[in-house]
Amino acid sequence: MEKRALIAMSGGVDSSVAAFLLRQQGYDCIGCTMKLYNNEDIGIKSRTCCSLNDVNDARSVAYKLNMKYYVLNYTSDFKKQVIDKFVKSYESAVTPNPCIDCNKYMKFEKLYNMAKNLECNYIVTGHYARIEKVKDKFYLKKAVDDTKDQSYVLYNLTQEQLAHTLFPLGNLHKTEIRDIAKENGFVNASKPDSQDICFVQDGNYVRAIEKFSDKQIKEGNFIDKSGKVIGKHKGIVYYTIGQRRGLGCFQKHVYVCKISAQDNTVMLGDEKDLYKKEFIVTNFNWILGKPPAQNFSCSVKIRYKQKEHAADIIVLDDNTVKIVFEQEQKAITPGQAAVLYDGDIVLGGGTIVGENG
Repeated sequence: MEKRALIAMSGGVDSSVAAFLLRQQGYDCIGCTMKLYNNEDIGIKSRTCCSLNDVNDARSVAYKLNMKYYVLNYTSDFKKQVIDKFVKSYESAVTPNPCIDCNKYMKFEKLYNMAKNLECNYIVTGHYARIEKVKDKFYLKKAVDDTKDQSYVLYNLTQEQLAHTLFPLGNLHKTEIRDIAKENGFVNASKPDSQDICFVQDGNYVRAIEKFSDKQIKEGNFIDKSGKVIGKHKGIVYYTIGQRRGLGCFQKHVYVCKISAQDNTVMLGDEKDLYKKEFIVTNFNWILGKPPAQNFSCSVKIRYKQKEHAADIIVLDDNTVKIVFEQEQKAITPGQAAVLYDGDIVLGGGTIVGENG
């Protein structure tokens, strides 16, 4: 059977080297760049995955590797599935991770289906993660380079998707990727990595919300733990759990401990008020299709750039789990992902909804 792969090429060095490695392995490759938004619409000129320069860089590498290359326009889908959800999440007092949604709905749904239409056996991306097949099961694993590991944002992958996905960079370190690109004269060999949220300029997510929201940001009340009004806030979209800066002047250091969209309040408290052990996670995806047991122990990561910590897992139903950390963790944030690990194997993950769901 012919080995044929669709390579997602952002114009960056990682996806370019992923394409090179697949060509080396004898795959018939097609390169493509997903056009996810118009840069002028969101006021971004550089360091994104959708600029003309990025398309030109991806095309340059594809031609160098003697690959067909296409630009696929998914702007309307990206707005609906990622940007609109991002805005609505902040308006609902939760802190989203749009990179997870982009992987789920764009790369491993839209692009995955395009690969089928092009009669490709595999979809290939420049993610730092590994896939291992054991008997008839596919396991998602951490990358060898733990400083670049992206398994956290890939927890939504299914067995079918893993069977038709390749992550060529999973066993390499970033320095090796740069070296390969330089040795082969890739135009993007020294290109800086893109920013975390591609459609948010300079990390100013409030400006992005203002641009895409049809609602006016309303001021509200800061309250203390007893519900007493202690000040005015600029609007709930300006805040996230654990935030200390940008709260105004108070007699002591205070932190955002809770945000309520229902009454437009932001509760402030002491740092110790941020520490909790138990919380509920919903919209759960098990990599193997089911949990290892009804109750079990593993390690859990609740932020992308964080080490995982030991916890007990209680499976409440097919979609929901309760997580109880052995030690209290700071700023467990609704809207973020909780991802379960058994060593370097990803068991699954879901969305944090709070202490009681």
